[in-house]
Amino acid sequence: RELAPGHPAIIAARVNLAKALILAGEPADAVTVLLRAVSECEQFRGPGHPDTLSARDELAAANQAAGDVDAAIRLLNRNLSDRERLQGPRDAETMATRDRLAAAYVAAGKNKDAINQYKRALSDRERVLGREHPDTLAVMANLSAAYRAAGRMPAAMQLSEECCTISERVLGSDHADTLAREASLAYLFYAVGRVGDAVTLLRNLAVRCERVLPTGDPLTESVRQSLQSIGNKIGRASCRERV
Repeated sequence: RELAPGHPAIIAARVNLAKALILAGEPADAVTVLLRAVSECEQFRGPGHPDTLSARDELAAANQAAGDVDAAIRLLNRNLSDRERLQGPRDAETMATRDRLAAAYVAAGKNKDAINQYKRALSDRERVLGREHPDTLAVMANLSAAYRAAGRMPAAMQLSEECCTISERVLGSDHADTLAREASLAYLFYAVGRVGDAVTLLRNLAVRCERVLPTGDPLTESVRQSLQSIGNKIGRASCRERV
């Protein structure tokens, strides 16, 4: 009522409302709100304005939360092209949009496309931030997960081991991100038949998780359950061998 149509404060309020709707489990309503925010941004600030590009990223996230991954991918592809043209391929926001696009491809089961985007994202972050920057490590972990989803286990294993080594050196062995990445490595060990290595790593992780993470942390529970599941499978296999 008080501000002119398209005022930045109105658009920002719509984006914040949409984020709250997503957190409240109402992504479809968030999409509706963000469609209006994007339209107002394009009309009053221009299609290439940073606020317009940010609003489109938020709309893509809302579409994905609402289950329309294809719409999210289309929007992110458009936004990535616009950011590369207007801001440069290695701008921080451009790289963040590429990350979102890769994650959307993973959600859609398009692993090849996800791998291509994560590989580009990793290369860009290495050039801009260095191999040991936390943001670079995050992309490295995501690329390893994409390799695993695509069944490319040797590549997933190699990248996961490197990521864990760097993460432990840079962030510390008890950092939450390091623990999560080592858990992923343990699951990779098990998936390729290195059961002993998986059990050893999971036991070590269980001790560290219980020491440094809050009581009831999901990672601690996941590690415990994995150890129990592997133990049960080994026990059943031993029984069959005796029989």
